[in-house]
Amino acid sequence: MRKPKRITIKMVAREAEVSTQTVSRVLNERPDVSPETRQRVQEIIERLGYHPSALARSLIQQRSRTIGIITAGLNYVGPSRALNGITQRAERLGYVLLLKESASFQPADIQSLIRPLLARQVDGIIWAIPDIGSNHDWIREHAVELPVPVVFLTIEPDGGTPSVSVDNYKGGCLAVDHLLQQGCREIGHLSGPLDWWEARARKAGWRDTLANAALPATDECSVEGNWSPASGERAMRQLLEQYPDMDGLFVANDQMALGALNVAIEQGVYIPERLAVVGFDNLPESAHFHPPLTTVEQDLHQLGCSAIEKLVHIIEAEQIGDEVSGENVTILEPALIVRESSSWGRVPGSEKSRSAGS
Repeated sequence: MRKPKRITIKMVAREAEVSTQTVSRVLNERPDVSPETRQRVQEIIERLGYHPSALARSLIQQRSRTIGIITAGLNYVGPSRALNGITQRAERLGYVLLLKESASFQPADIQSLIRPLLARQVDGIIWAIPDIGSNHDWIREHAVELPVPVVFLTIEPDGGTPSVSVDNYKGGCLAVDHLLQQGCREIGHLSGPLDWWEARARKAGWRDTLANAALPATDECSVEGNWSPASGERAMRQLLEQYPDMDGLFVANDQMALGALNVAIEQGVYIPERLAVVGFDNLPESAHFHPPLTTVEQDLHQLGCSAIEKLVHIIEAEQIGDEVSGENVTILEPALIVRESSSWGRVPGSEKSRSAGS
């Protein structure tokens, strides 16, 4: 069977009775083409099924239309959902991705992650490794020295570094304020690992909201987990033992909240009558927990979309020599999703000692 003949720009030009330069101007959306000619060329491109060479166009434009992504921890919900948003929006904007995954959240040699992307002439880089410990110090300091722009995901905003993050602090405040509105006055916290910036910000929201209400937020009121359901179970057992008067609980992610709910059921603690619980993330599964989980929603898909949009905006401004407009830092607002784990059947001020069988 004979292989179909590849349609070329010369064939399109001949059919439209124009020069190849005119076809090129139409493809590149140049303004110096009459509306009638543009329409005729576009109709012939569609009819012949012509697909311009991405490589040839990138050589002409001195752009690869390729974006490098450096990430880690794709087995975690946050990084994987953000990557989904990055992928979908990049495709819509006409960019392809080159993914480089670090074996750890604190890579020893950051240059070994960046070098292969630069060698493939990426137009820009998204640094999507979560902000843990000091793992962002080198890249944040040296990003301005790279030949392409860099946008950071989930980094503690500093005003000068292009970044996109969720307001984790506000999310913690939303969760605790909701528990206060339900009549809770002894509110505990299961935090994420505190070397993560997101975990520290959520815990700060818990602590400050309680302080503003003149309520305790001591070491006995909080236990640290590692984001997993198993760590949520371990932390919940410890917290129930050291903080028996607890009547409200803010858990720093939904997966740990699942473990906490399991322990509450096991120990005969009514949810929400005895203990109101709020998580963080709004995983699709959280609506099907027992009971359905009240949670703080962070739109990680939109986080990825916003990062790509910011990076492409910088790339295209630099391409034509324009100043980059807009704010360096984009902060996405979280939202509280109220379900039965914190409010259904709860009476503010009800007896806190109620348990199964009482």
